[in-house]
Amino acid sequence: MAGKIDARLKELGITLPEAPMPVANYVPSVRSGNLLFVSGQVPMEGGKPQFIGKVGREFKIEDGQKAARLCALNVIAQVRAALGGDLDKVKRCVRVGGFVNCTPEFGDQPQVINGASDLFVQVFGDAGKHARAAVGVSALPRGVAAEVEAVFEVG
Repeated sequence: MAGKIDARLKELGITLPEAPMPVANYVPSVRSGNLLFVSGQVPMEGGKPQFIGKVGREFKIEDGQKAARLCALNVIAQVRAALGGDLDKVKRCVRVGGFVNCTPEFGDQPQVINGASDLFVQVFGDAGKHARAAVGVSALPRGVAAEVEAVFEVG
């Protein structure tokens, strides 16, 4: 029987990817008590990085939002894997950290990371609302346009 969040994903037409494997010496997530810390996820699809380049040069805000959304899908996939497949154990998305690979003059990082934030709210409802940081950086792993990390309260 599908859970409430799985039903919501189906309603939204979202199929979660398999949780990407780490590419260096870290783990995809760590649970401490009722908090689940998810390592930064980049926009990977089919095992390949997507959205390679900088927002403000190769990409517009809307493309950056798509990259951040793909990062968030991978975050949710990591949450699902860490919780044994049961996304209904998520009580709240507590905090999101968003990083935007952008040109020095680009200043719309919050709008880019809305691609991730909006997805968390669509999937988890009010429990998806979170505290957040949206930071511009000069480079990200594999040259991708965005990276998203998150902390969830889980049961």
